[in-house]
Amino acid sequence: MKFTRKSFLQVMGAGIIGTAPTIAHARKLSPKKISLQLGLASYSVRKYSLDEVLQMCNRLGIKHLALKSMHLPLDTPDNKIAAIAKKVQDAGIQLYGGGVIYMKSAEEVENAFRYAAAAGMRVIIGVPNHDLLPLVEQKVKATNIKLAIHNHGPGDKLYPSPESIYEKVKNFDSRIGLCIDIGHTIRIGLDPVKNLRKYADRLHDIHLKDVNKAAAEGHSVEMGRGIIDIPAVLRVLQRIKYQGIMGLEFEKDADDTLPGLAECVGYVRGALDA
Repeated sequence: MKFTRKSFLQVMGAGIIGTAPTIAHARKLSPKKISLQLGLASYSVRKYSLDEVLQMCNRLGIKHLALKSMHLPLDTPDNKIAAIAKKVQDAGIQLYGGGVIYMKSAEEVENAFRYAAAAGMRVIIGVPNHDLLPLVEQKVKATNIKLAIHNHGPGDKLYPSPESIYEKVKNFDSRIGLCIDIGHTIRIGLDPVKNLRKYADRLHDIHLKDVNKAAAEGHSVEMGRGIIDIPAVLRVLQRIKYQGIMGLEFEKDADDTLPGLAECVGYVRGALDA
């Protein structure tokens, strides 16, 4: 069957007109915009100054930030912490959390909560020793700052998996919960999607990343180039109505982070839009 240019355009025009109501109907039925919020774990940009980190966040449209100690040292006095927190806020970014913060003594627990309170953080991504959990609970109740315990996968003797965290905290205040690192979860041979669903009631933070291998030697890669089903992760977070921040953590290319980090951000946003 042959078409002249004129007849081809006539057929195409009729087709577009005929499908227009269907397209409009599909748009009407499309779900509401997903409310999941992307943030940045500043360990990703550990070789950069805080000023550079804030510039990167704004270039990438990231409005939520969790600072690691190289950007806000743990021994910083309260007045200087407040000044740094204001600098972040003035850049149009929410300083929602800090970490990963290790707590191996009562003094380190006290300091972590002082630090977070001075910065106006709502969550500490932390790793307290098991025997310090009762003190952590006291501080959580006193400050209303959540503690999200981070799993570090193979080789972590304290909290290698999400389950190892949950079993330790399940009888404590519900504000003590998990920061599930999906990369370390799959590196230990577990399904991140199943773990996000299973521990949804205690999920206070997430480290969102991709890795190249489901094994101890697996390492960070650009989002979408690895083995983690990121769209499935995003779907389960939507289904469990996750209210926290998805802390993007890109550990590769520490000396030139922006290109890979931008690729990760674009991948996540594209997956969410899709």
